[in-house]
Amino acid sequence: MRDFRYQRAHDVSSALALRGADPEARYLGGGTNLVDLMKTGVERPALLVDVRELPLDGIESTDGGGLRIGATVTNSDLAAHPDVRRRYPALAQAVLAGASGQLRNMATVGGNLLQRTRCAYFTDPHTPCNKRRPGSGCAALQGEHRNHAILGATDHCVATHPSDMAVALAAFDAAVTYESAEGPGRLPLAEFYLPVGDTPHLETALPPGALITGVTLPPAPVAARSRYRKVRERASYAFAIGSVAAALDVRDGVVREARLAFGAVASRPWRAHEAERALTGGPASAEAFAAAADAELAAARPLPDNAYKVTLMRNLVVALLSELTEEANR
Repeated sequence: MRDFRYQRAHDVSSALALRGADPEARYLGGGTNLVDLMKTGVERPALLVDVRELPLDGIESTDGGGLRIGATVTNSDLAAHPDVRRRYPALAQAVLAGASGQLRNMATVGGNLLQRTRCAYFTDPHTPCNKRRPGSGCAALQGEHRNHAILGATDHCVATHPSDMAVALAAFDAAVTYESAEGPGRLPLAEFYLPVGDTPHLETALPPGALITGVTLPPAPVAARSRYRKVRERASYAFAIGSVAAALDVRDGVVREARLAFGAVASRPWRAHEAERALTGGPASAEAFAAAADAELAAARPLPDNAYKVTLMRNLVVALLSELTEEANR
């Protein structure tokens, strides 16, 4: 590990100043991802700016029934908050599905959004990886790619984004707020993560040196009837091989509104707009749910060893939407 300096920031302006004075500085929240990458040499910051004590640890209601979540709120506190559990249950379930209790006690909302891929080639500095070393190639294309992307990938990168929390946030049209040297800013989550293209090392649209200050969830009555389902290779403490955040409003057997987002299938949380369009106004039936999943997954371009994800995601969508429909009919 490279030697580094450490400094604690006590307000947002001092954090921005410290980060802006050193291009090799990084913000430190819980450190559950960054410190691991420092140990392997993937991340080599010269300075860590600790932002855990910034006054960004609140969760409050917004007008109309939305939520404003501070960037330093821990994952454990987010999942346990009564308004999150009541208004956005899929978000609470997604957070609880991630990592272990000990890690959730440390990990922050801002850090969760910025965590890096767990692709083994990215975390190994001795292998080619365009995300870690632009222009070096993507070793996963001809190597181990069983858990890699089937949607939105390119020949430059097939890694997936590891966050469970971000998948649920994507389903509910969350926006990320930040502060930068130019002032405050706001990015819808749909624009926050950049597409892979030929620059997979550019992962977010945050301005250089910007500090995430929070996440805003708009009012969404349908979110109160939502679930998150995660499939992994072992029962706990594992990243997803496929996940779905879903919300459904069913009245008289007809889907009035649907929200769907997929995880572990792309370089960013994948909002399933095609599936939502196919569902809205149609019957709430297993056949319709399967057709909607097929409409979304028609764009899938799996590699030889991860084609199973197409079937997996289809089955997840049908199962989860069927459960939500049964609940609505009780």
